[in-house]
Amino acid sequence: MSSSASAHRSISSENRRSADFHPSVWGDIFLSRPSKMNMGTETQQEHDELKQEIQRMLMVATDEPSHKSRLIDTIKRIGVSYLFEREIEDALQDIHHRYQYKAHQNLEDTSLMFRLLRENGFNVESEIFNKFKDENGNFNMSLTRDVKGLLQLYEASHLNVDGEHILEEALAFTTTHLEFAKGHNGLSALVSHALNRPIRRSLPRLEARHYISLYQQNDSHHKTLLKFAKLDFNLLQNLHKEELSKISRWWKDLDFVRKLPFARDRLVECYFWILGVYFEPQYSFAREILTKAIVMASTMDDIYDVHGTFEELQLLTNAIERWDTDCFDQLPKYMKIFYKAVLDLYEEMEEVMTKQGKSYRVQYAKAAMKQLSQAYFVEAKWYNENYAPTVGEYMENALVSSGYIMVTITSFVGMGDDVTEETFNWASNNPKIVRASSMIARLMDDIVSHKFEQERGHVASAVECYTKQHGVSEEKACEELKKLIDNAWKDINHELLIEPTAAAVPLPALTCILNLARVMDFLYKGGDGYTHVGNVVKTEIASLLIHQVPI
Repeated sequence: MSSSASAHRSISSENRRSADFHPSVWGDIFLSRPSKMNMGTETQQEHDELKQEIQRMLMVATDEPSHKSRLIDTIKRIGVSYLFEREIEDALQDIHHRYQYKAHQNLEDTSLMFRLLRENGFNVESEIFNKFKDENGNFNMSLTRDVKGLLQLYEASHLNVDGEHILEEALAFTTTHLEFAKGHNGLSALVSHALNRPIRRSLPRLEARHYISLYQQNDSHHKTLLKFAKLDFNLLQNLHKEELSKISRWWKDLDFVRKLPFARDRLVECYFWILGVYFEPQYSFAREILTKAIVMASTMDDIYDVHGTFEELQLLTNAIERWDTDCFDQLPKYMKIFYKAVLDLYEEMEEVMTKQGKSYRVQYAKAAMKQLSQAYFVEAKWYNENYAPTVGEYMENALVSSGYIMVTITSFVGMGDDVTEETFNWASNNPKIVRASSMIARLMDDIVSHKFEQERGHVASAVECYTKQHGVSEEKACEELKKLIDNAWKDINHELLIEPTAAAVPLPALTCILNLARVMDFLYKGGDGYTHVGNVVKTEIASLLIHQVPI
């Protein structure tokens, strides 16, 4: 890392890099306040009555667990389980204690029960699937005629943890045979959707929006469930539109689009990202501050990656570390605009949280933002010095520069009283589940975006580091990195195998981390859907934030 190399890589103010990001695909459509949904007394009353009816359905005692399991599954998939958490927990406790090892259950019921119990933290043994194997230890070929059973086993296999070979085999077996089945039966829409987006990796709101339509087409659908799901989805959507409208006005007032034109204008995508983390009404303020924080992080990323000279980035990193207005005079004009907006945002957070007696939370959030800027600076330094890190060296920094440690900690700021200072301490020490979520974020991003980033000038990604260190092709490197992503999902599954009543870390906090991984899977599975917003991402965002479900 000689000084001549540094001089060679340094970028003059007149010759900055450019990524030429496309403008927002949304224009100002979310700026205006949404028209209020007609939520009169009759509508509210109908919503309450339907909710009570579903509560009664969940609480009815039964000696046949499959009926209750299917009811719970439907309630979860149509997006209303957040309103019945206690009833679902009680029902699953009952199923777990009384029924889970019933020998006569078919593949569909066994797989569904296994998935529901694991989704709620019950550590059901995967050996229950041994009864579906033949004398040679392979899954019975007769199962291939049971498409509903295959589908449920496929979904269950995504709850696997490290070392569960039977679920690895189940995933391979079901994937192969569902591919054959998807064009030849009445379940083809469900099968195709599942192969692309298994439930475990799906965003709950997108899954609900999609499943409501499929459920309606099912002749045996329950009218109460369907009506309630549609009504509740539209009511929630209206709240989300109001939130986005408010945040859009804040963004418009900042005027980053004109003042910092080199940065991505992705406010709507940032709000969608955070809506993926938590959508429930009680997290309205949490969504607001987390959306603002992530859009700041995105802008900061573009300053470090695209626009800032190395000398300017040193100044910004020092300013963020000091976190005070005395640093303003040292910064170039565009950085002052950004830096002031960051300080203002965290001051806004602090005012609200101080009133609640929780100002300590903002200190953790600030520390995480400082850590993020330092990780960005390490990458800028590597680029400036033309330094290619080892995979291990790169990943240690990249888990921070993925932004997911910062987003995880900041996601807790606006949450309820079940999140304590111990929760923040735990998250700040980069526990296994946070590390796994960050791993998914970094590697999925690198795999799909490394070519674009190398063309405009960027530090080596995990793909380049792996290729160089191991002397393999780019294709082989991506293949190996995808294995690390699958292992990270297993780690997340393992860390969530904890019954809600026994969790040291509150389940809503752990669920945020799971959902962050799900957002990455959606946005980066087929390309960088955040930087380059295509039709798939645009259509799905519109389905959540523009188009109501017809009632």
